[in-house]
Amino acid sequence: MKEDFLHYLWKFKKFDTLNLKTCSQEEIIISNVGQYLELAGPDFFNAQITIGNQKWAGNVEIHVKSSDWYVHNHEKDSGYENVILHVVWEHDSEIFRSNNTEIPVLELKKYVDKETINNYQKLVSPKSWIYCEKQLIEISQFVLINWQERLFFERLQRKSELILVLLQSANNDWEAVLFCLLAKNFGLNTNGEIFLKIAQSIPFSVIRKECFEVENLEALLFGFAGLLDTEKEDTYFNDLKFRYFYLLHKYQIEKSYFEPIQFFKHRPDNFPTIRLSQLANLYHKQQNLFSKIIDLHSLEAIYEVLRVSVAPYWETHYQFDKQSPWKKKTLTQSFMDLIVLNAVIPLQFAYTKSQGKEISEDLIAVLNDVEPEKNSIIDKFGSFGIKAKNAFETQSLLQLKKEYCDRNKCLDCAIGMELLKNN
Repeated sequence: MKEDFLHYLWKFKKFDTLNLKTCSQEEIIISNVGQYLELAGPDFFNAQITIGNQKWAGNVEIHVKSSDWYVHNHEKDSGYENVILHVVWEHDSEIFRSNNTEIPVLELKKYVDKETINNYQKLVSPKSWIYCEKQLIEISQFVLINWQERLFFERLQRKSELILVLLQSANNDWEAVLFCLLAKNFGLNTNGEIFLKIAQSIPFSVIRKECFEVENLEALLFGFAGLLDTEKEDTYFNDLKFRYFYLLHKYQIEKSYFEPIQFFKHRPDNFPTIRLSQLANLYHKQQNLFSKIIDLHSLEAIYEVLRVSVAPYWETHYQFDKQSPWKKKTLTQSFMDLIVLNAVIPLQFAYTKSQGKEISEDLIAVLNDVEPEKNSIIDKFGSFGIKAKNAFETQSLLQLKKEYCDRNKCLDCAIGMELLKNN
């Protein structure tokens, strides 16, 4: 037996509430189970309960065993002085407040029917991937669709936390935040954090001023990435290096040093040289990028803004001094989809929320047009009957797996609750 199941039973009154008695045989009438806080302190706040002939308003604490009160040292915590009822699965010890008054105990196992317990045990039976994997196919579309929307916005809210941190460090310059977000995502998983540090180290005012010459943007990005630190015969390399040191001097920028940029295990089109050139070209082609992108609510319109290539030099190179066959190297649709998912949509969500505006339906509509992501988690859900049709659904499934399935929060999940009810 686990406490989260006891929380579920109490919160939704999934027990016989008509014949309740404390362990000392006083009648219990529940007027209000209280508010489930999930914070430090008692589990349910401001419950209203009649015990015997006395009406009480206060908190309810829930444990598997009564003795857990002392295991958790609640007797030493003044935050538990206002507990009016101790709800337990098994009563094995009397519990007293600091003034030696006994706390009434409700032993819940006497009032829960076997079907409810069996349903719970079935839900949390041993898993190979997630607990409900064999039952997922039973979930109604109505429950699934509503839960997916909640999961999607939970995931967006989590992504917006980084945006708010960046906004504070950028002195509320949303354009600078977008630059940092884009840099992080252009770096992908391997170089994302380094690209983010690079973007944060270059004052965005400099990016604004130098965006009319793409070579200057490349010089700054390549220089801060440490890609201009060596000596080469390559003419383009030496031109960027000259520009880089000139710009450092011009704007009195102090050089920052980061861990080395990684090329290893990347396909050539994902080499950091290519991605940094594409990022430079995006800011060269699209001045005032934030103001353009924040109001775009169709996928094709976003694609049109993001559709950039590399500087001419990189059409025949992947690294300095090493010529390769000519290739255009425009951002692919799959890469633009990644940018939409991890930069554009989260930024639109955070910005409009800060402005007190509501664009939830617009965000969902955009992601309904984005191809579903391809990864092992999405494939696994598909094998159990939940096949995602678009990126809105894959984002929801990723949130479900990470924040609920992996953390065994079945009783906080709409799918788990539905299965517990229907089993």
